[in-house]
Amino acid sequence: MIDDGRYCIDVLTQIQAIKSAIAKVESEVLKDHAASCVSAAIASGDEVEQRTKFNELIELLERQRR
Repeated sequence: MIDDGRYCIDVLTQIQAIKSAIAKVESEVLKDHAASCVSAAIASGDEVEQRTKFNELIELLERQRR
């Protein structure tokens, strides 16, 4: 779009749409991770595995805040 000389607002609008789509995909992957990997760790009763999955989520959230 930039190479085609499109209006800046049009480019920014498309960037916002892309960011929104990526956020939706991210949310779905996170939900799936919680429903499968985290849930399996909880069901296993393995405290080390539970702690590992919990720490992974905390680290992910901390990276998002930066």
